[in-house]
Amino acid sequence: MIQTKSLYPRLLEKQIDDALADTPVVLVAGPRQAGKTTLVRQLASREMRYLTLDDQLTLLAAQEDPTGLVRNLARAIIDEIQRAPQLLLAIKKAVDEDRRPGRFLLTGSTNLMTLPTVADSLAGRMETLTLLPLSQNEIHGGSTNWIERAYEGRIPDVKQVFLGEKLDQIVLQGGYPEAISRATPRRRVAWHRQYIDAIIQRDVREVADIDKLDLLPRFVQALAQVSGQLCNYSRVAGQVGLDHKTAARYLGVLEQLFLLRRIEPWAHNRLKRMVKTPKVQFLDSGLLAALADITPGRIHQDRACFGTILETFVFSELLKHSMTANSTYRLLYYRDHDQYEVDFVIENAMGELIGVEVKAAATVQGRDLRGLKRLANVAGKQFRLGVILYDGTETLPLGDRLWAAPLSSLWGG
Repeated sequence: MIQTKSLYPRLLEKQIDDALADTPVVLVAGPRQAGKTTLVRQLASREMRYLTLDDQLTLLAAQEDPTGLVRNLARAIIDEIQRAPQLLLAIKKAVDEDRRPGRFLLTGSTNLMTLPTVADSLAGRMETLTLLPLSQNEIHGGSTNWIERAYEGRIPDVKQVFLGEKLDQIVLQGGYPEAISRATPRRRVAWHRQYIDAIIQRDVREVADIDKLDLLPRFVQALAQVSGQLCNYSRVAGQVGLDHKTAARYLGVLEQLFLLRRIEPWAHNRLKRMVKTPKVQFLDSGLLAALADITPGRIHQDRACFGTILETFVFSELLKHSMTANSTYRLLYYRDHDQYEVDFVIENAMGELIGVEVKAAATVQGRDLRGLKRLANVAGKQFRLGVILYDGTETLPLGDRLWAAPLSSLWGG
């Protein structure tokens, strides 16, 4: 079993420090139990008062007299701000009167910036950073950003190789600190299932007023079966008794709560991306495995069922690398009318691309390069690198700008 630590270094720490140095309000958003509270309490100086809206008395004060509560705070951490969004208008008033940087460090378990009133009230006053569950870099002590290194034309060296059953364990446990700390796969699955139930029963009701909430667990289960696939999600919703509008709202809420994310297709014309079908990817492979009933025993009997979970794992790792990088990157996918596909396409601000294919096997074959070669041909000079991540140990060239690299390179030194 992988040994866990009581406290993990978080790669987002520097960005939070930088933001506090020049911005009045900093929001650290991300799913519950990802480590937001632990991180902000570590970072905050003793001059910052700590308040959590999970405390019922503090929540009552925030709801009944938000202006009065904020008026008495010179500098503060406010945890789980989404529970009293009316506080944000009071914070706006306070920072308009005193624009010192680092006045408020907030955490939120929903994506508050999707709410127009929030975005408008704190525009230019607040920086939002996203903290997802632990990356493999954070768990294993790596510091190299895979995406940045790939754009330099180099794939990170592999310093800790995990293959076969060890790789399976890493993927199935996901990145939530509490899940990782559990001693057995069975106990980790129990935690993941209780976590999903708690999110559905508590948090969904806090952020949305939606009909037919009793059908939401079935919808989430159905989404788990088609994660990463190109499909009609309205049809999936219909199979569990939901109409198109309700399903669309459900998807929006699940995104807001950082359970999943829609991925747009890559196309030369950005407008075309908006009208093509997005894919849905869960943000944690452990949660997806629990929802889809993927266990070590099932993988041992049928290795094919591991592919979807592994793809989610890679997506989550790449997303975490993008969020701690010095530049801005988007994660997309590629598929054309001839059925050529690339699992993930990373795009930088200049439109340059890196294609990433995910393979659960220990060998790479010529046909595995079809999608990357097509993307390279279509993208032309925009194409920088194509990489097949596989369950092996060697990093090897496979042609012009094409490579095979171990999955373990995602947490290179």
